Amino acid sequence: MTHDPLTLAEYQRRSRQTDHFPQPDDEGHDPLLGPLLGLAGEVGTLLAAYKKRLRDGAAYELFQDNVAEELGDILWYLANAAEKAGLSLDEVAERNLAKTSDRWPVQDGHSPTNRRPSEQFDADLPEQHQLPRTFEVTIRPVPDDGPEPMIEVIWKNRRVASRLGDNTYGDSGYRYHDAFHLANAAVLGWSPVARGQIFGRKRPKGTMADAVEDGGRAIVVEEAFAAFMFEYARQHNDLQDVRHLDYNALRTFRIFTAGLEVAQRHLSEVEEAVFQGFAAWRELRANDGGVLQGDLAARKLTYEPLA
Repeated sequence: MTHDPLTLAEYQRRSRQTDHFPQPDDEGHDPLLGPLLGLAGEVGTLLAAYKKRLRDGAAYELFQDNVAEELGDILWYLANAAEKAGLSLDEVAERNLAKTSDRWPVQDGHSPTNRRPSEQFDADLPEQHQLPRTFEVTIRPVPDDGPEPMIEVIWKNRRVASRLGDNTYGDSGYRYHDAFHLANAAVLGWSPVARGQIFGRKRPKGTMADAVEDGGRAIVVEEAFAAFMFEYARQHNDLQDVRHLDYNALRTFRIFTAGLEVAQRHLSEVEEAVFQGFAAWRELRANDGGVLQGDLAARKLTYEPLA
């Protein structure tokens, strides 16, 4: 006799029948307290079973059976907590898969493919309004009589944007932070700062895309995230030997960019842009300048030293 696979929704429905926790109208009990305490207890029991396995090794023959039992109990408390929070396990599972697939690339054994031309945000515009699909930007120091070192940015043999200093006490290297904007352009196909201030490739004037995606608010958003990540990196060894960013740091990007086109990019791509930007920034700072080469199709920003 065969049985249909048990769905999360059906498990949650049937688990209600064995719920003997006090209801909220019985002396004002919080209905979530019971299942939350149960979850904590069962996770502790699972850890205790694993401790025995570490101690006894192969002699602990019931490890797999105990794990199955404890995971089942955890699932019951999880379903009960979802029920009392007014959620379905199906909904919880779907939202979790959406979150994890956004944060982590799908492990299918293949490297990320090139971004197709049609996947660029400005694909339907003439070339003069598109981010350059490949670029080579030079960032080099310039003499200045001011109180701090200064750099200039060169694209197509002309100086673009403004000369930059660190605007910090001490030599922080923030003057080289255009590396972050160029990494956003290369990896995400998005950077209102690079689009307007380095490449001069804003969307047609008078359009909503120009006002929203390339306007002052979008520029402030990108600059704010760059400053936020710079401070985050300063507290984490400038991201050297860091393999993954804290999820809350990436979620800050999602909060900052809500309503903008770049919100369509996966957080795993945002993380890659951050890492490539800081790798280029570290080289620029260590070598007092350099040349950054971007390829939007390959989603790459690379560094070359000054000639």
